[in-house]
Amino acid sequence: MTTPPDLRAGAAAAFGSPLRSASARLGEVLLERRLVEPELLESALRQHRRVGTPLGTVLLAREAITRRDLYSALADVWQSELVYVDPQDIDPALPPRFDPALLAEQGWVPLRVETGEDGRTTAVVAASGRPCDQVEEHVRAVLGVDAVRQFVTTDWDVHRALRVAWRNQLIESAVNSLRERSPELSASRVVTRPQVLVLLLLLAATVAGLLLWPSATVLVLVAALNVAFAGSVFAKLLIGLAGIASEDVPREPESAGERIPDEDLPMYTILVPAYKEASVVSTLMHNLATLDYPREKLEILLLLEEDDPETFEAALAAAPPEIVRVLVLPDSTPKTKPRACNIGLAFAQGELVVIFDAEDRPDPDQLRKAVAAFRDGGDDLVCVQAALNYFNADENLLTRMFTLEYSAWFDNTLPGLDRLGLPIPLGGTSNHFRVEPLRELGGWDPYNVTEDADLGIRSAARGGRVAVIRSTTFEEANVAVGNWIRQRSRWIKGYMQTCLVHTRNPVRLVRTIGVWKSLGFLLLIGGTPLSFLAGPPLWALFLVSLFFPSVLGGLPEWVQVVALVNLAVGNAAVVFFHLLAVFARGNYRLAPFALLAPLYWVLHSVASYKALWQLVSKPFYWEKTTHGLSTHVHATPAVAIPQQRVGEQ
Repeated sequence: MTTPPDLRAGAAAAFGSPLRSASARLGEVLLERRLVEPELLESALRQHRRVGTPLGTVLLAREAITRRDLYSALADVWQSELVYVDPQDIDPALPPRFDPALLAEQGWVPLRVETGEDGRTTAVVAASGRPCDQVEEHVRAVLGVDAVRQFVTTDWDVHRALRVAWRNQLIESAVNSLRERSPELSASRVVTRPQVLVLLLLLAATVAGLLLWPSATVLVLVAALNVAFAGSVFAKLLIGLAGIASEDVPREPESAGERIPDEDLPMYTILVPAYKEASVVSTLMHNLATLDYPREKLEILLLLEEDDPETFEAALAAAPPEIVRVLVLPDSTPKTKPRACNIGLAFAQGELVVIFDAEDRPDPDQLRKAVAAFRDGGDDLVCVQAALNYFNADENLLTRMFTLEYSAWFDNTLPGLDRLGLPIPLGGTSNHFRVEPLRELGGWDPYNVTEDADLGIRSAARGGRVAVIRSTTFEEANVAVGNWIRQRSRWIKGYMQTCLVHTRNPVRLVRTIGVWKSLGFLLLIGGTPLSFLAGPPLWALFLVSLFFPSVLGGLPEWVQVVALVNLAVGNAAVVFFHLLAVFARGNYRLAPFALLAPLYWVLHSVASYKALWQLVSKPFYWEKTTHGLSTHVHATPAVAIPQQRVGEQ
């Protein structure tokens, strides 16, 4: 595909500024056709001049006009003709020759090539922007036609045409772009041959050791389990303590005078991947409507799947506003959230993009805080992560434990990683990105079921930085153990995938991110599943030593003592880690439940062994978490994090 160097810049000028320069003429046409009232038009014009957003976008955001009426008026202003684009009418020979991401960014599609009686060829193009020379030059360069005829169509028509006619290219890019560009960073291959060889050698050495030197081998295995358990637990504890003392959390200035003016805010795209979420779509629309951000600078893409008509019908029934675009994605495997986000990223028009889940309830000022963080954070700041917590924290024992864990992770651990300069594994939602660096990173890995954690590590490897912001998104905590196990086993499996991917070449990892960050990565991403897996053997050792001490006769007593002390101190550290979580938000009512953390840890171990099995049997399977089960949907969420953290002055 041929892409002239100046095409993107030329198209940006052609598709942005004409609306602004032609706003007066557009207003006249709208009044002539009686499509808007004069008072409403005057108000929209003032907003257009104040924030610099095209007049048509302002009118759409205010629900003052339909899209087709707007583009019909624009076609008149641009002295063109409005057409309806049926994807089935697009010449099937054209899609392979044009990049759908570029077409989505610039807002046009080629429809067909016509040959006149004189033998001259004319390409027919439909665009959601003003006809311009740059599009004509690009089409001529790619197709070699004699002429180009440009029509006007709606932006939604363009996107529908791309989703249907460019279906195969969108799937190929979303699924295989990272794998083809950086195969060593893709989880599409679970383990490499060297990794298999190392695992086989370790297994063979263990079997041989048990046969030839059973006592010494058991001693080594017990030591390894203790190191894995203690290393992960105490690393998390120390990182959490660093987070409590952290003062380096980017935030928007609090005084009203320093509030970022609307005209200085960038276009923001919100991606909401939603699969089998019919029960929460209407709540989602309400929650997103509370965001404190200019509507004309918001683009919300609701990413649905072809085999989920229930959520599609629910989305239509919710009557979403014009700033919400429902994208039904082409079906393909792996059917994962990162694959959906990659397709959504191809259609994103914003300078910044954020991921929200369907049940999310973000703080109203979260987007503004993210903008402020990017503004003050430097060009190397690729992503900022908001905290996650739960609106149904007090529903039952499981939700209380889940809330304690999330509070410890997002309020203490992630700020601690930020302060210590360690890679930050992103949460699955409320991570805000600069769009261009995200695209340069290759987007999300569709084969990794914790694509968020992987992306945080890949960003660090490329010299990008991830930070945290003092804002919270409230979600629905799992109320049932089975649902919790499904969700947690997927997360742990993803951590296993991420660890395997980034340790394929340990030397390169150290050279890329340094010894300190590599150690932090191994302790957190690798150590987390290892510590969960190590829990049951250590508990078994404790029970055997308690009730059947003769079985351990070949194991030195001091080793048993060390293992038991490690188990006791480690579990005490787990309790303390969860107890620390209550201070950040003042959730003191949850403090007694921190004592149950060791029992909660047992659930993690169950999920970890399930994750290990699925890593072998179904590595790319995205086990769906069912939402909408809470009876506390309208409950008051856990309190927001206060402006002054414990340890700050």
